[in-house]
Amino acid sequence: MKQSLQLRIGQHLTMTPQLQQAIKLLQLSSLELQTEIQQALESNPMLEMEDENLHEENPESTSDRVSTEGKDSDSASQEEFNAADSVIDINNNQEIPDDLPVDSNWDDIYEPTQQASQSSGDDDKAREFLENQSGLGDSLNDHLLWQLQLTSMSDTDRAIAMSIIDAIDGDGYLHESTEDILAGLVDEFEIELDEVEAVLHLIQHFDPVGIACRDLRECLLLQLDQFSSDVFPVLPKARQIIREHLDLLGSHDYAKLKRYTRLSEDELSEVIAFIQTLNPRPGEVITRTSTQYVVPDVFVRKEKDRWVVELNPDTAPKLRVNPLYAGYIKRGNTSDDNTYLKNNLQEARWFIKSLQSRSETLMRVATSIVEHQRSFLDYGDEGMKPLVLRDIAEELELHESTISRVTTQKYMHTPNGVYEFKYFFSSHVGTSDGGECSATAIRAMIKKLIDTEDPRKPMSDNKLANLLVEQGINVARRTVAKYREAMQIPPSNERKRLA
Repeated sequence: MKQSLQLRIGQHLTMTPQLQQAIKLLQLSSLELQTEIQQALESNPMLEMEDENLHEENPESTSDRVSTEGKDSDSASQEEFNAADSVIDINNNQEIPDDLPVDSNWDDIYEPTQQASQSSGDDDKAREFLENQSGLGDSLNDHLLWQLQLTSMSDTDRAIAMSIIDAIDGDGYLHESTEDILAGLVDEFEIELDEVEAVLHLIQHFDPVGIACRDLRECLLLQLDQFSSDVFPVLPKARQIIREHLDLLGSHDYAKLKRYTRLSEDELSEVIAFIQTLNPRPGEVITRTSTQYVVPDVFVRKEKDRWVVELNPDTAPKLRVNPLYAGYIKRGNTSDDNTYLKNNLQEARWFIKSLQSRSETLMRVATSIVEHQRSFLDYGDEGMKPLVLRDIAEELELHESTISRVTTQKYMHTPNGVYEFKYFFSSHVGTSDGGECSATAIRAMIKKLIDTEDPRKPMSDNKLANLLVEQGINVARRTVAKYREAMQIPPSNERKRLA
């Protein structure tokens, strides 16, 4: 095959740093946006927060903002800002369009540079460090070691106790036998098995109650030791059921439980209610958990039979260009300092425009979602309509990936609660009249049927499917089982209860 050179003319989209910034802001959550705005305010002297009460709250700041020619900050008026804005003529300067084309496939076009990737990695490390300093409670291991330090014992017993604590998992269970713990210490200490058992018994009286248990039966019995039969008459029968018939309790075989314990149905129901107050995973009370904060991006409320969408002003505070510094550019020269101000002014204008573009796109998408899901806002989950990203993309003439970015980690505050935008998108199931019903609505119907069922005879998945078919919704038994499991609702044999 002969090699040759050819010239071809083609077009491809090159994303400028400004457009990359606009798309980046579009996909940030409200909390991440606050961080991005704060970083921009700290790094760009041309940006400042709009605050009408700034001079009223801090009158001393006015006297500090004086120009080099003896004029106060008011003399650096909007005229000078507009003039300075018009004389900027630096390399690679671009006009800011009215609409930023944020509707682009970011992953296909933009590949971050090595420097940007390194910066992103540094940000992740810093964010992880700050999250680790967020005042979370101690772990279960730390909590037990803290109690151990307050307990008086010999060095040998302390070594045994530390080995036992190290073998306790996050739920509070001890998964190593006392023989294995003894085998790990016998080379260093002269101890017997009964010493390990004694130290284990001591740790089992630590907080939380039921800790260091070897199985569920021991965990529940340890928790029963804190009660008195004088206060709780059902305590002896609760011990009997846990010690002898825990498997029957787990399988909800109440008929055999009544026969073995010689309790009436009301008495058995009282004992079971008492047992259900115990915690099968005592370690979870202490285990560290991080709090996820949610700030709604938009508010939805009803006015005169019409649903109104409003942006949350706290998520995107108003920014402006500092008129005093902008005035310096007009009076400045071609020095490096003046070029630095010009560059920052252009970046500030782009950043403000990117924020405006983000708010406008977010508002358009939220309004479109509300228009499609008005029945959900009026009637709850059962009124949810089938909706996919493509429907919104076609209606707003945007790319589907843009809708995906806008709906990720964005939240809507409604009278029914706070929901992520993606909650309003779900698949559909056909109905007998040729219509469609959303998966969210079907899950709500299943939950409603289960909530109203007879606890003595809970409905099977097949029965639930038949009831839905009678309502005109063509759904199979396996689909009902999938939706039920997604809502973390146990099967019928585990939902069986006494009246």
